[in-house]
Amino acid sequence: MYIPPSYIVIHCNHELYYIDMVFLVFTTCFTITVKETHCVPRICEVYAMEKPTVALVYQAVQALYHDPDPAGKERASVWLGELQRSMYAWEMADQLLQLKQDVESCYFAAQTMKMKIQMSFFELPPETHIALRDSLLSHIQSLKDLSPIIVTQLALAIADLALQMASWKGCVHTLIEKYSNDVSSMTFLIEILTVLPEEVHSRSLRIGANRRTEIIEDLAYYSSTVVTLLMTCVEKSGSNEKMLIKVFRCLGSWFNLGVLDSNFMANNQLLMVLFQVLQRDETSTNLHEAASDCVCSALYAIENVDTHMPLALQLFQGVLTLETAYHMAVAREDLDKVLNYCRIFTELCETFLETTVRSPGQGMGDLRTLELLLICAGHPQYEVVEISFNFWYRLGENLYKTNDPALHGIFRPYIQRLLHGLARHCQLDPDHEGIPEDTDDFGEFRMRVSDLVKDVIFLVGSMECFSQLYSTLKEGNPPWEVTEAVLFIMAAIAKSVDPENNPTLTEVLEQVVLLPETVHIAVRYTSIELVGEMSEVVDRNPRFLDPVLNYLMKGLREKTLASVAAKAIHNICSVCRDHMAQHFQGLLDIARALDSFALTTEAAVGLLKGTALVLARLPLEKIAECLSDLCAVQVMALKKLLSQDPRNGKAADPTVWLDRLAVIFRHTNPIVENGQTHPCQKVIQEIWPVLSETLNTHQADNRIVERCCRCLRFAVRCVGKGSASLLQPLVTQMVSVYQVYPHSCFLYLGSILVDEYGMEEGCRQGLLDMLQALCMPTFQLLEQTNGLRNHPDTVDDLFRLATRFVQRSPITLLSSGIIVHIIQCAIAATTLDHRDANCSVMKFVRDLIHTGVSNDHEDDFDLRKQLIGQAMGQHGQQLVTQLMHTCCFCLPPYTLPDVAEVLWEIMVFDRPTFCRWLESALKGLPKETSGGAVTVTHKQLTDFHKQVTSAEECKQVCWAIREFTRLFR
Repeated sequence: MYIPPSYIVIHCNHELYYIDMVFLVFTTCFTITVKETHCVPRICEVYAMEKPTVALVYQAVQALYHDPDPAGKERASVWLGELQRSMYAWEMADQLLQLKQDVESCYFAAQTMKMKIQMSFFELPPETHIALRDSLLSHIQSLKDLSPIIVTQLALAIADLALQMASWKGCVHTLIEKYSNDVSSMTFLIEILTVLPEEVHSRSLRIGANRRTEIIEDLAYYSSTVVTLLMTCVEKSGSNEKMLIKVFRCLGSWFNLGVLDSNFMANNQLLMVLFQVLQRDETSTNLHEAASDCVCSALYAIENVDTHMPLALQLFQGVLTLETAYHMAVAREDLDKVLNYCRIFTELCETFLETTVRSPGQGMGDLRTLELLLICAGHPQYEVVEISFNFWYRLGENLYKTNDPALHGIFRPYIQRLLHGLARHCQLDPDHEGIPEDTDDFGEFRMRVSDLVKDVIFLVGSMECFSQLYSTLKEGNPPWEVTEAVLFIMAAIAKSVDPENNPTLTEVLEQVVLLPETVHIAVRYTSIELVGEMSEVVDRNPRFLDPVLNYLMKGLREKTLASVAAKAIHNICSVCRDHMAQHFQGLLDIARALDSFALTTEAAVGLLKGTALVLARLPLEKIAECLSDLCAVQVMALKKLLSQDPRNGKAADPTVWLDRLAVIFRHTNPIVENGQTHPCQKVIQEIWPVLSETLNTHQADNRIVERCCRCLRFAVRCVGKGSASLLQPLVTQMVSVYQVYPHSCFLYLGSILVDEYGMEEGCRQGLLDMLQALCMPTFQLLEQTNGLRNHPDTVDDLFRLATRFVQRSPITLLSSGIIVHIIQCAIAATTLDHRDANCSVMKFVRDLIHTGVSNDHEDDFDLRKQLIGQAMGQHGQQLVTQLMHTCCFCLPPYTLPDVAEVLWEIMVFDRPTFCRWLESALKGLPKETSGGAVTVTHKQLTDFHKQVTSAEECKQVCWAIREFTRLFR
């Protein structure tokens, strides 16, 4: 059995563990359990069950599929899951496949075999690999007629074995030589040849870049043999549909891997067969889809057109011949085929996008490709045109970057026709009742249209398009559904039209607010959306403010229009804050009567946000009273809830009122000069007892406590250091509740307090006491089995708090006893692949080390450097080793820039010592896979070490890590 370097094997209670030695260095504060060492492949495998008999396994499989009792099924599922994780799974799966009793047991066995090869291949000694290969090939041959899904699972198992088993040279050649002359073996042979290229980049297999490169070169070498085999299959099977589908799937798989020779494929008969199938009207739906998928894969594979010119030309010409077939599918109302053709046309346009922009109308920049997409845009089903959206986005982006007016002029007519088609697709049914739905499929389609229009409108001109749309309403008398769709497109582009001295915009606004209440409710709904989008026009033309507000108030009073009207009022308040100050009393009246309107939660909160934004523009002397009035409704509601007797043991939910207070505090940001008392300070002090009592009452409910903390966070941010009188009682309550109910939001709130008060000399010790009091229960939580993985929010918020301390009062933290335990926790948590949590951990470590690097002319720099030096001397080697293991085995690629920043800071702090630490860490990495393939060569290790240690900027470290970690993925 393969044991990577630096690992030990531990027997405990008859269970066997692999543990990375790195994890045995932790001190008593952080005892990392075995299950938390998931960061390195092959680290941990537990064998806790007794060896079962094959009869018992078969019985469990039968229970899983046929037990009428759900509890029985669940027990069987759990037991079989344990079996699959054990060493006995190999033998049991092999025996079940030999017995061939039924589909269920064979499927379970085949799936188990695939899973074990993917996830636990390291369990098998190298000398067993050949026997395993021969056994799998024997099983797939004997089970080929039992069920296609079993064949697929075994094909995947064989493919994954071939990819990991370095001693199996030329596996494609071996398989073709062994089975190609046996017609009955052709189905599973093609299945293996289909999944083999697909598995090369599988995330389940960590074969590493070296092995992957070796495999791809090997597959490329035998690719023409595979294509020849596929063509022979087509010739022998004639019009056998199932075989054609298998052939096209297999060919598509090899196209996707990018190993087929372009010249060879351009002249291959298989390409002609592919287009013949797509041109034939009588082709079945399944075969048509398989052929379409294959063509799309081929087009994707030649995206770098210049290096695949012969094949690119054949595909380009072949796709252009499908226009007639598309029209035939439309005539027959065969939507499946229509969608397939549109996928092909879109992929064609995406592949030749750069060619089309570079030389429009010439050669393979032929603009007939765009005509094909516009033909699809004319199809009555909106799902067809939606397929092409990504291409139009990319075209718009490409043309925006080139910024060539002449080029824009060539493409403008195509975009105009697209917009015309999109406006038509956005029309509601003439018999539609009520407002447009945002959440159904059609509503989501309209939102995507809105986004697309915003992205391509520059090619047509916002003002020109807006005017043309308005003229269709002004000059004609279109049906309501046309009017509504035009208003919808106008709303999408309204913000991109220059509002300065624009008579068309003011005329539109003037006409919209005069719409009678008798028009269709959907027209009124969309017209209100348009008014909200035209808030900048109102700001430039304040004479419209009153009629606009009157129009929106009418909508606010109607049940179906209330939420959209509230959103529009919010937009007006956000943009026209100074003009709206005179209307504050009206906004206050709305806020007081908020629950009398039929508003969604989001709309109600939006109205309060708008009101708070306007409130912040009032004279300072009026703000306190007005804020008190605005908060009064919410505070009274909270008091009422607190005074009620809890029914059925549960108090009423205060989150609505807490969220409303939070949004008020968040957006009331008046400009306060130095020395002036913050106008909101007194109000927040008065509200504090109610918030404190609410927090106490609901301390066991994480959701409500989170809302309380959020509300307090914005209250503290609102008045800044003006909240000093709340600091002591707030911290006392936070720590008290956290000891019993460790809600992570208290840690986040603590970070806000440190951010606001951490630089105040008189507050530092109190804040450090808070940190220490919060850390103890946090460490206890995270030390539990899988504690880090099960509580990522706690990890995230703990290190936000620690980072704030580093930023605001580094000496206070570095001089304390808690820093050692926080660093140890951080090292353990670097393995966590939760995006936010990992980001917070890395930021803490980076900022911590940076305090010893950054000489910001403060008197304490030498002391900071000394303290960081002590911490790094104690934990530096462990940290670097852990980060390298983490990079290679735990973290997704998007986290690597954060890791690079940490390594960079360590290196800047002490480059010679870092060089030694990195060398030691690299020596501990496994050099071979369990299949015998070389993971990393000595030269690659030394090159990486040199690249990192000689780097002159952080991004060079990041590039080096990205390339290096590919060797282990």
